[in-house]
Amino acid sequence: MHAIDIGGATDAGPAPEGASGAVWLAAAVSALGGLLFGYDWVVIGGAKPFYEAAFGLVSPTDQAWAVSCALIGCLTGAMASGKLADRAGRKRALLVAALIFAVSSVGTALVDGIGAFVAWRIAGGVAIGMASGLSPLYIAEIAPPSSRGKLVCLNQVAIVLGLLGAQIVNLMIAQPVPTAATAADIAASWNGLYGWRWMFAAAGVPAVAFFLGGFLIPESPRWLAQQGRWDEARAVLLRFGGAAYADYAMDEVRQALAAAPGRSLGSIVAEPRFRRVLVIGVVLAVLQQWCGINVIFNYAQEIFASAGYAVSDTLFNIVITGVVNCVFTAVALLTVERWGRRRLLLIGCIGLTGIYLVLGACYLAGLQGLPLLVLVVAAIGCYAMTLAPVTWVALSEIFPGEARGASMAIATTALWFACFVLTFTFPLLNAAAGTGLTFWLYGLVCAAGFIFIFRNLPETKGKTLEQIEEGWR
Repeated sequence: MHAIDIGGATDAGPAPEGASGAVWLAAAVSALGGLLFGYDWVVIGGAKPFYEAAFGLVSPTDQAWAVSCALIGCLTGAMASGKLADRAGRKRALLVAALIFAVSSVGTALVDGIGAFVAWRIAGGVAIGMASGLSPLYIAEIAPPSSRGKLVCLNQVAIVLGLLGAQIVNLMIAQPVPTAATAADIAASWNGLYGWRWMFAAAGVPAVAFFLGGFLIPESPRWLAQQGRWDEARAVLLRFGGAAYADYAMDEVRQALAAAPGRSLGSIVAEPRFRRVLVIGVVLAVLQQWCGINVIFNYAQEIFASAGYAVSDTLFNIVITGVVNCVFTAVALLTVERWGRRRLLLIGCIGLTGIYLVLGACYLAGLQGLPLLVLVVAAIGCYAMTLAPVTWVALSEIFPGEARGASMAIATTALWFACFVLTFTFPLLNAAAGTGLTFWLYGLVCAAGFIFIFRNLPETKGKTLEQIEEGWR
């Protein structure tokens, strides 16, 4: 089965040529959830050598659990976010996520043992799981079709800024680590006693900004319309795009709701065409994780150690990967409306397949140093302009409106489950098969993803959310 063409004119009607300042501001506040997602997700990589020494974690299983435990929270947050977003609204759900981010960041910094550390990391994971789906969902529902890809990519820009922020904060907080330092030396050092705690606590600042900013943004107009609050929905659309755009958008929303009034997620999934949409969304979400890039962020120490780098060099290399991540995410921001979602996802899959083939061969040949660093950076750059942002764009667009929150929750739950599997299994695969063969396995996943996207995913750029939904019908 080849990818179908979603019908409907690409002219979305009297929508603004570009997003208004009010839309950009609301999207930017929502994207703070992405920034905290990125920070909280990656801060563990820089803190890892220090809290492991402080808590005496030596076995691969204990180390893997300390890193991956947050994913239990991510799964919980992703599952809860859909029902919360559909019942209480997108805005209130974002406020809940912001509050959990703020509390968990301080809680993690104050722990006195590994049990409390795991508990607070799981709590932080709940906020990550919620924000990962809610932020792009909210942005997609407020954005005009001509700018929706860019605005949803803004969330990914925030994620990578959070990644880079965590990497820079880790580097600035960590005092120089002697090359020959033992675990006992690290545990007794300032880094082992206090430094890693400040790495986690620093997330409290943007978390409070996210919480306060959440009170300034309006509710999603599409959610308001689904609740029958038509006047409030029109007021938001009027603020975002003017009278003509508000009238046109309200017309489309009315037609979409009239075509399927009050349907539950179960009734939608019962229809083969929408069940297929959900399967496509779940596969895209899983692919974004099983392509393997997140192990570079979460296990940077092991990957760069395999390439011959010491701990002190690894912290600097992590910052390099963060800068590359930001630069190439900006490329996605410039190309997603021009090249389209489908083409960028295909480029990402085939690009990562080729890079992993070479990277695995270099590890197997025993190469160390700069060549491996260049290949790792190339993989991150390829991912940052394709699978990382464009997956979120596609997920925020393809689901039917009456169950978009629940559908997005299912996809993000699948994403975080896939991420848990990836994160937990990497140390085991790395120990059993070596880094080279592990990256070849990720390359096979990317090749399979290319085939799936080529056969199943239609292009959605330039369409309103209602036109995309009608195309599936």
